[in-house]
Amino acid sequence: MNNQKQQKPTLSGQRFKTRKRAPGGTLADDMMRTDVCVFAAQEDLETMQAFAQVFNKLIRRYKYLEKGFEDEVKKLLLFLKGFSESERNKLAMLTGVLLANGTLNASILNSLYNENLVKEGVSAAFAVKLFKSWINEKDINAVAASLRKVSMDNRLMELFPANKQSVEHFTKYFTEAGLKELSEYVRNQQTIGARKELQKELQEQMSRGDPFKDIILYVKEEMKKNNIPEPVVIGIVWSSVMSTVEWNKKEELVAEQAIKHLKQYSPLLAAFTTQGQSELTLLLKIQEYCYDNIHFMKAFQKIVVLFYKAEVLSEEPILKWYKDAHMAKGKSVFLEQMKKFVEWLKNAEEESESEAEDGD
Repeated sequence: MNNQKQQKPTLSGQRFKTRKRAPGGTLADDMMRTDVCVFAAQEDLETMQAFAQVFNKLIRRYKYLEKGFEDEVKKLLLFLKGFSESERNKLAMLTGVLLANGTLNASILNSLYNENLVKEGVSAAFAVKLFKSWINEKDINAVAASLRKVSMDNRLMELFPANKQSVEHFTKYFTEAGLKELSEYVRNQQTIGARKELQKELQEQMSRGDPFKDIILYVKEEMKKNNIPEPVVIGIVWSSVMSTVEWNKKEELVAEQAIKHLKQYSPLLAAFTTQGQSELTLLLKIQEYCYDNIHFMKAFQKIVVLFYKAEVLSEEPILKWYKDAHMAKGKSVFLEQMKKFVEWLKNAEEESESEAEDGD
């Protein structure tokens, strides 16, 4: 490895040298600083905001500095171990403010995924200060949008070593550090990713014709592992079931095709409607699907009746949907379709109550 000394980046008046080592190496003793230096300033957000304002004004005036400045910050982040804890804190706060005002692009965070920095806990500690100042300047939604633009919204757990890359560890660490909103964001991202993966795998299992008992077992394991509630799962199952068919374009034929298809998959759907809220969610999904796919407009009532007979849906959720839980999409059309069936359900319910009273 070459031990030749090389000139390293300048940041707000600081000039320093390092030996040419792997990222994460130490700084040489002959480090020189000017009178105006970020690392010699006070360790507080207000001071770092003032420095950020200077950088921002300079780069706006001299646009050609933008790319070079970003490259130098990336290098600085790779050599975080060469700074004291206080110096790292100042740099983290400054970086957060610069990310918030758009002077820096979120892609610079790639430097924090350096193996040495992650292994020694430097990356995670630095990220705490950085995200605190970033969120203080903006909010978690703005931060999330910046991360999405550079495909880093699903990589934050990589701030920890592989054996600690779990939602539980991330949530505990950042919540205890006062960043509950970031913890919740990462948890939501993981849940969204798990749901997408579940739907993808479900569709593959259905296309292969896997037995329902195997599919149900797989889904229940994923529910438990990723803490996905049943009302969410029934929506995923419904979408997967409906995506496995090439539907007829003729309205008079699609209803018959749908009933035949859904009758086959009723046992699978029934396995995930054990709660009233799950049944109501399924009803809303059916309503939305029939509205969005115009050939299904007249099939809504037939699908609901099929699911009632197949014990996928029960009286109470259907009556609740009809009364006040339906959505606006196609409301008048679907309520009219369901009118006679709902009246029949109400009469059947009244007769059952009457028989029960007589029995008493």
